[in-house]
Amino acid sequence: MLIRPVPVAIVEDHALFRKTLQNYLSVHNVDVIIQASDIAELFQKLQGSTVEIVLMDLFMPGLNGIDAIRSLRAEFPHIKIVVVSMSTDMDLISELLEEGIHGYLSKADEPDNLLQAISAASEGRIFRNRLLTEALYWNKQNHITTFTDPQNITLNDREKKILQLIWEEKSNKEIADELFLGVRSVEKIRQDIKEKVGVKSTVGMLKYAISKRIISIDARFSGLPS
Repeated sequence: MLIRPVPVAIVEDHALFRKTLQNYLSVHNVDVIIQASDIAELFQKLQGSTVEIVLMDLFMPGLNGIDAIRSLRAEFPHIKIVVVSMSTDMDLISELLEEGIHGYLSKADEPDNLLQAISAASEGRIFRNRLLTEALYWNKQNHITTFTDPQNITLNDREKKILQLIWEEKSNKEIADELFLGVRSVEKIRQDIKEKVGVKSTVGMLKYAISKRIISIDARFSGLPS
């Protein structure tokens, strides 16, 4: 699945889980170069490292999960974050998505899901599993996110198509190839969409697209509320 070794860090206060996870990942082309039991230890070890992805729990000694993620994003903005936790609280997951995480998995998920999440994050994509999708719908149903006045927003067909392709987990390169555009053009259009709808993240764009029924939900999530 992973075409190159991906350097990751694991921050988890339960040593048995942390080391078991490292052993599993090591045989699937994932290079665990940092293990940490709390956020303070992680930050110390990240200095000068080549870590691309941090796998982290939310409930550890020290900073709470959201504050830890905010600090990590501020200090190491290039690092992708995948949360692995027992919590399936939709409010919490929704808030974490706003903070820019690239994936959220339950510790009850199959191990292969974690490999898929690492693969997606390594390519700069959000891992869109059921928990994440339900959190997006949770925002829609509970009106957590307020978008710009829709009367002032006009998305053209190309912008709507790009939103659909983002939902289908296409990379910028794949989108560019499908629409016969350059990668930089796709990046510019994505930024234009964010500015139009008043959001700062890919998740924000997806929330908007769902709320306005711009994207077509695929069969894997057909059981979710519309």
